[in-house]
Amino acid sequence: MEEKKDHAAHVERSSNSNSGSDVEVPPSLPLLPSLHPANPELQKASTPTDYEKAAPALIDEPTITLDTDFVEDKARSKRLRWKVDLKFLPLCAFIYLLNYLDRGNIGAARIMNEETGDDILQVTGTTTKGYATAISLFSVAYALFEVPSNWIMKRYVRPSLWLGFLLFGWGALTVGFTGIQTYGQVVGLRFLIGVFEVSLAILQIHFTLLVSRAGFYPGIIYFITMWYPVEERALRIALVGSSASAAGAFNGAIAYGVGQINGTAGLEGFRWLFLIEGIITLACVPLFIWSVPDYPARARWLSEDDKKYIEDRIKVRGGGYTKAHASRHEVLVTCFHPRMMAHFFAYLCDMIPLGSMTFFAPTIVNGLGYDSLRANLMTVPPWIFGYLVCLSLAYSADRHNARGLHVACSSFVGFIGWLVQACAPADAYAVRYGMLFLCAAGAFPSANPLSAWVTCNVPSIATMFIATAVNNSFAGVGSLVSQWIWLDREKETGYTTGNAVCAACSACVVVTSLGLRWWYGRLNRIGEKDARGKERIWLL
Repeated sequence: MEEKKDHAAHVERSSNSNSGSDVEVPPSLPLLPSLHPANPELQKASTPTDYEKAAPALIDEPTITLDTDFVEDKARSKRLRWKVDLKFLPLCAFIYLLNYLDRGNIGAARIMNEETGDDILQVTGTTTKGYATAISLFSVAYALFEVPSNWIMKRYVRPSLWLGFLLFGWGALTVGFTGIQTYGQVVGLRFLIGVFEVSLAILQIHFTLLVSRAGFYPGIIYFITMWYPVEERALRIALVGSSASAAGAFNGAIAYGVGQINGTAGLEGFRWLFLIEGIITLACVPLFIWSVPDYPARARWLSEDDKKYIEDRIKVRGGGYTKAHASRHEVLVTCFHPRMMAHFFAYLCDMIPLGSMTFFAPTIVNGLGYDSLRANLMTVPPWIFGYLVCLSLAYSADRHNARGLHVACSSFVGFIGWLVQACAPADAYAVRYGMLFLCAAGAFPSANPLSAWVTCNVPSIATMFIATAVNNSFAGVGSLVSQWIWLDREKETGYTTGNAVCAACSACVVVTSLGLRWWYGRLNRIGEKDARGKERIWLL
């Protein structure tokens, strides 16, 4: 018994040293049941389907436990972590960059070559209100299909195939924009792109499940939980998610260059933009399907011993693959508990300024006195700055186990940027452009730690796919709001409504994230259990 206690203390110290000095461990945390696959309860699992034959054993809760046969080898963990990072992160980050390029290109197309009457609004006869409706339908689809997409990936279709299918779908639809002639076609295609990108969110879930975004981003997040323990997720999600910031920079530069060939081969500049970016996406489909394994047990580039080591390491720290059914209580707690609702609310509020930067950054810069092509180019520096802040913030949040504080600080910076924009004179161009850097440093950097925080403290691992999908569905709602606050009639006054709403939302993120940090500290002090009645260390 004394040896068992010493081992538990060793594992607890190891977890704390990796997570940072802010971990609040509840006193007298009792020993927990082992998560070893030999657990009798786990042997009741149904026979796996063909594509799951190499799937890891089921695990019954995402807790950080103290009693386990697993003892971590730090050097080995570091070696395998680098191996997994190099295998997945570059490809997933690039695919997500394409995802955001294809999502945000309509913002560039809105003003591209407007001086010659060749922008997408004038060519298709779309009004500014109609434009907002079109991108709103994208957000509606994004919100509605998050959970179904993750459900399909979890239970029926191998993640690499499902996400590859979604990648092909949104790439093909992007190419389809090359031939649009009417407003109705714009609306229909944007809705369908939203459906496919939602399902790709599953990829993030599979690389936080495989590497997804609303379909794709949530999928990526879910996928990441299969490969990384809780204290390593925020940085990995950021390494993939920060591609959105890089995409904003690339989109501005690409739009500037493509705008120069307006009229070539009889095509307007915005048609060339959709064609080029869509073809690149389609070309990456085979690469993605062939290169991305579904979970550690299927990775041909890992030895059997390394596969088991990665699985056991994740089980101890909270994560892994499971097809176990969640109870009604677990589902309800995941969706409606005030703590989870606070997470969803914070993410929604962050998505409003983030969506504003994604869809309206060229419009905002255009309102500072630049012509359409120059406006697209001038969005590049703020996006690059946001990208660097995004990576730095996520690394520090994981290292110090202080996600709430980091999100609050980042959002406060964004709050200052939006507030100054709302209050500054419309012709204070230098000040207003400088504030865009603060806005970019607030929205995107906060999103990744917020996503990781949900996966770290989900009530049950059986509902991980629900928590990540619902959280990302709120992103669709936030984006929907962002598309109606930038009023064309306020261009001459500096878009007061849009800036004020983004400032208020950033302030809400600050308050909510600090409140959640306090809440989790309190749960640790009182020894609060999870939805399955298991002891838990709640991450800050």
